[in-house]
Amino acid sequence: MKIVSFLSIIIALMSCSGTSTDADKTRLAKVVSKVLFLSDIEGVVPEDATAEDSTLIVGNYIQSWIKENLILEKAELNLKENQKNFNKQLEDYRKSLIIYSYEKQLIEQKLDTTVTTLEIEQFYEANKANFDLKDDIVKVKYLKVLKTAPKLNRIRKLYKSEKENDAEELKSLAHQYSEKFHLNDKQWILFDELRQEVPLQAKSGKGYLKNIKNVEVEDSLSYYFVYIKAYKLEKDVAPMSFEANNIKNIIINRRKLKLINQLKSELYQEAFLNKDIEIYEVNNDKI
Repeated sequence: MKIVSFLSIIIALMSCSGTSTDADKTRLAKVVSKVLFLSDIEGVVPEDATAEDSTLIVGNYIQSWIKENLILEKAELNLKENQKNFNKQLEDYRKSLIIYSYEKQLIEQKLDTTVTTLEIEQFYEANKANFDLKDDIVKVKYLKVLKTAPKLNRIRKLYKSEKENDAEELKSLAHQYSEKFHLNDKQWILFDELRQEVPLQAKSGKGYLKNIKNVEVEDSLSYYFVYIKAYKLEKDVAPMSFEANNIKNIIINRRKLKLINQLKSELYQEAFLNKDIEIYEVNNDKI
């Protein structure tokens, strides 16, 4: 009860428009020589939090702060000085962050992210051996339709058709009566994605896909109509359209590396010409 009352007082203090000096002086907890002040938890509690939630959030923060500083105090006492000296690591990390920020800015300013279809095709042809499928993929149409829906027989006929007029009619019926559907049979998708949507009785796509073209399955409420237009199996060469986004990312990443390496080379040449670089000879026995 005392803790709850104490935290309630803290919440009241936080909600008051006191000066920053007051918040800097108000102590919330102490671990040996380290002190947690009211000003240290500014912003911890969301503005829309209830009084009960605020009390819980502040209490958890204080407990977490105490535990963290207890183990820090223990570590300070038990580690040797060389084990606690992170100056080099911190400086290396700082340098990495600065370089990363500058490279990111340079990339945003200068990198050409446009990748043409021709570039994708050329990359695909040159690296086709590296595009083996990790999973089975299919071009497919499927619909999930309630058993009580009208025009079931018409849908049952249309989903197997490849005629353009039938495709348009099926699309219209799908929007009217389907709970879920996928009619873009020009797009490759993972066979596992299809199995997540349709309760197909297939543990593996290998034998199943070779022996099926269209299938109708059902559960207690719905019919599922599936038409598999094409398939490729695991370890087959992936179609270019399936790898297009991946290839685009590879091309852009290569451009990034080229841009950064070009920058480093230009900076080195410039510094060398300006005599900003000196490399000293050192005897091997001193290394």
